[in-house]
Amino acid sequence: MADRRHGRRYRGAGKRRAGGTPFHRRHRKLLIGLLSFVLVVVGAGAAYAYMLNSKFNNIDKVKTADLKDRPDPDKGRALNVMLLGSDKGKDIPGEPKNTTIADDAKRKVWPSGKYRSDTLMIVHISADRKHVYLVSLPRDTFTMLYNAKGEPEHQEKINGAFSYYGPNGTISTVEHLTDVRMRHMAIIDWAGFKDLSRAVGGVPVYIPRAFYDPKQKIQWNAGEQNLEGAKALAYVRTRYGLLRGDFDRIARQQNFLRSLMKKMLARGTMTNPIKLTKTLSALTENLTVDAEWDPRDMRALALSLRGTRADDVTFLTAPVAGTETVPTYGSIVRLDELKSKELFTAMKNDDMDAYVKKYPDDVLKSDKEIG
Repeated sequence: MADRRHGRRYRGAGKRRAGGTPFHRRHRKLLIGLLSFVLVVVGAGAAYAYMLNSKFNNIDKVKTADLKDRPDPDKGRALNVMLLGSDKGKDIPGEPKNTTIADDAKRKVWPSGKYRSDTLMIVHISADRKHVYLVSLPRDTFTMLYNAKGEPEHQEKINGAFSYYGPNGTISTVEHLTDVRMRHMAIIDWAGFKDLSRAVGGVPVYIPRAFYDPKQKIQWNAGEQNLEGAKALAYVRTRYGLLRGDFDRIARQQNFLRSLMKKMLARGTMTNPIKLTKTLSALTENLTVDAEWDPRDMRALALSLRGTRADDVTFLTAPVAGTETVPTYGSIVRLDELKSKELFTAMKNDDMDAYVKKYPDDVLKSDKEIG
């Protein structure tokens, strides 16, 4: 006998009810909804990949394949990338005007003294792409400088390498200092900090105490601030007026990058086509990389790091033994040779986690503790 419940007749367990709507009709809207969702996700991924391709193909390139006397390539899939912050360069009498770093790198003679680079970092990306480490090299680190051919020149502060010998000379200098092969190089124009900060709607930072920067003639007030454009650039370039000079500037730059990453990786940026396009444009239009870094590899790396959060990025500074004043060069920084060797060996062996666990106090503090 048919079971009657609430006036409806059922044909038995596992069977659609008599006189009811067939399964494929009842669930058609659900199926269409799921299919639409899949298409949107796939389409977004395809659009993201297409945008990455178009942006990465327009990045300025510098040839580095001719560099000599380099460390052996690191084994595995971990990446060590040299990152520099540079100005646009000043005009030099008798030299071509309005040229880029890529333009000048192609010339037979690099225009010595045209560019400045006060920021020098090594970015280590683990083989599993789950962790990123940014290690700053103090601008006043006293070391042997190497030219674009990989030949030793003279001892000086490390920030002189880029000014005197260009991108290739800087790569060679860093590799001889660390004995770590720089798989790639990236130079971001200081203007990029202004453009990036605007693209993400400002970068929040905390300034623990008020102070005056006599070099830039800026009064910095204590407290939370949202920095954008020229003010953001002034923040990362401030050195004077800080209690520990360049060491505090390094901490502020790292803190700014950490906060900028949080904004760039936030859902509101990554899922907003307009914001994402502006952010990628601000980055790629102010970027110069080595010519051997294929756009397809850059795209693959970007896609592999899409799940990276700001908390997955660790900021460090190369270990310092002390500072001193020497004739001609003024105040210099001496690295701690033994501890630095540990750090750079950890980079080479993709074992940065062990180094951080051994020296947890070397990790960048919270923004509330930065001067």
